[in-house]
Amino acid sequence: MCGRFYVPEDDADEWINRIVETAVSRAEKLNRGPVSRGEVTPSCTVAALAPDRRGQPSAFPMRWGFRLDNGRQVINTRSETAAEKPLFRASFRQRRCLIPAAWYYEWERLAGPDGKPLKRRYALRPDRQGPVLLTGIYRYEPGEVLPAFSILTRPAAPEIAFIHDRMPVICPPDLADRWLDPERDPRWLTEDPDRTAMLSTPDP
Repeated sequence: MCGRFYVPEDDADEWINRIVETAVSRAEKLNRGPVSRGEVTPSCTVAALAPDRRGQPSAFPMRWGFRLDNGRQVINTRSETAAEKPLFRASFRQRRCLIPAAWYYEWERLAGPDGKPLKRRYALRPDRQGPVLLTGIYRYEPGEVLPAFSILTRPAAPEIAFIHDRMPVICPPDLADRWLDPERDPRWLTEDPDRTAMLSTPDP
């Protein structure tokens, strides 16, 4: 799953910085914001990539989490069933996005020396250079100016399965245009049997 991720707070990653700046500009024009950097939590507005009216990838502000009538938020969507479930299938087919980040967080559940449960947090990212592109789907909700997104998940890569049995679906940067193209079947990525090699770093 994915319940936290990190967007660089400085200009260390020029590509992500340009995306965030474009999303900030659009959020200001809509009188919506702020666009979050640093550690991002559900309900935050963040910079996301999605096709513009010409079909070209562009940066937009989006809020994290589909809001249901009962007040619950859906921040993650299982990629295995996204094409079938009524809440997700239209977005999975036609409204896909990418959320740039430096890494995401996950918690390992441990037993403490006194037998009480403990959690150890890890910062996780692919074992390659470049930004982490978390795959998502988005929708427009009644009464909301900004679209809402949910992050797609899949079974965890072997390297990090000891931490959690799920992980976000991560798109290689060179395949970003393909994922965002609504004319393409999205299952080429979510059903790929290969798993991205992952790095895990305990986060103090």
